[in-house]
Amino acid sequence: MRKPTRGLRKARVLILVLDGLGVGELPDAADFGDSGSCTLGNLAEAVGGLRLPHLGKMGLANIIPVRGVPVADRPTAAYGKMTMKAAGKDTTSGHWEMMGVILHRPFPTYPHGFPPEVIKPFEEKIGRKVIGNKPASGTEIIQELGPLHMETGCPIVYTSADSVFQVAAHEEVIPVAELHRICSIARGILSGRHAVGRVIARPFAGKPGGFWRTPRRRDFSLAPPRPTLFDSLAAAGYQVVAVGKVNDIFAGKGVTDVVAAAGNEEIFKRALDSLQQLNCGLVFATLVDFDTLYGHRNDARGFARALEEFDCWLSSADGLLKEEDLLVITADHGCDPTTESTDHSREFVPLLIAGPRVNPVFLGTRETMADLGATLAEFFRVERGEGTPIAGLFREGEE
Repeated sequence: MRKPTRGLRKARVLILVLDGLGVGELPDAADFGDSGSCTLGNLAEAVGGLRLPHLGKMGLANIIPVRGVPVADRPTAAYGKMTMKAAGKDTTSGHWEMMGVILHRPFPTYPHGFPPEVIKPFEEKIGRKVIGNKPASGTEIIQELGPLHMETGCPIVYTSADSVFQVAAHEEVIPVAELHRICSIARGILSGRHAVGRVIARPFAGKPGGFWRTPRRRDFSLAPPRPTLFDSLAAAGYQVVAVGKVNDIFAGKGVTDVVAAAGNEEIFKRALDSLQQLNCGLVFATLVDFDTLYGHRNDARGFARALEEFDCWLSSADGLLKEEDLLVITADHGCDPTTESTDHSREFVPLLIAGPRVNPVFLGTRETMADLGATLAEFFRVERGEGTPIAGLFREGEE
C-alpha cells in the first residue's frame, strides 16, 4: 500500500456495504414498481426470524423491526437510515451518492433490449454478431443461450431493470481477456444518451444444462461526473483502498490501492486485512453475494443465511478499531427477495456507525446517502461534496 504523507489525521475508516439490504420502501417506491418492498423486514418474516446478535447489539433492529432480532437497550453504534436521493435504484447511483455525488438524472435503461444504433456498431467493431439482446436473469440466459453461443461463437448480450449492458461468454469460446476487450469497446460506444451506468463482462463455464458463472467478472463503469470523497482523500494524501468491485464502480477515480476479491467471505477477509495494514484513510468494500446470489434470485433463505454468516464474521472485527477509527455498515439500495420482482428495489438503506469515539445515538432518517460522505469528509478534514455532516455523532469534546 502507498505510504501516506505526513500531517494527516491518524484515523482509519472501514465501510462495509451489504449489497441490496434495504430497510423499507421510499416514498416514491410505487413509481419504480416497488410498493411494499422492505428487504430486511420482509426477509426476516419470510424465514421466521433472523439470528443477528452482533448487528442487533449495534442497533439494527432499532432502525426498523426485525423479527428475531431484539431492540438494543444500549446500542453499541449510532444507528439510522438514509434516503437515496438519486433518480434510480442502481449500484452505481447508490455508491456515488454515499461518497458525495448525487445523480439527479437516471441512467438509461432498456426494457426492450438495445436499439440498432447501439448493437450494429458494436457488432461491427468486435467482428461478431450477438445473440440475446433482451432483459434477462444472468444465470437463466446462459442456460438458455449458452449452447447456441458455443455453436456460433456469438456473445450473449443482455440487460436488466438496471442501467447495464452485460456480455456473457464461455471462457473456452471467448477467452476472458478477449471478453474484457469486447466490453471495453462497448463502453466506448455507450456514451451520450446511451451512457449506461455499467458494462459488465460475465464469463461462464460448464456444459449445456450445467453452465455456471465464473468469478472473473469485470465492470466497466462510467467515471463519476464530479469529485467524490475518494478524490478528496487521495488529493490530501490519505490511502483509499477499494476491495472487490468498488474500484470498477468508481472507474478507479480517487482509488490509491486495489484489492481483488470475490464473494462475501473473501471480500470481508480482504477488507479486514486491508484495515490492519492501513496507516490512515479509508477501506471500502461491498459484499456482493446478498444481491447477486440471493436478492436477484428471490432466494430469501440464502439471503438470510448469508446475513447470519456476516453477523458471525463481525466478531472477528472486535478489537480492531483503534481510538480514532470508525466502522460503517450500510447498503447501496434494496433487493427484496420476497417480492415477485427480481430487480433492485427503491428503499431506504441502513446506517450503523461504530468506533471508540462514536456517540451511539439515533441518527434519524438522513435526507440523502451523501450525508455519509459529508460526515467522513469532515472527519478527515478534507473537501466534501453534496450532503450534510451528521451532527452529534461524536461524544462531546472528542471531535
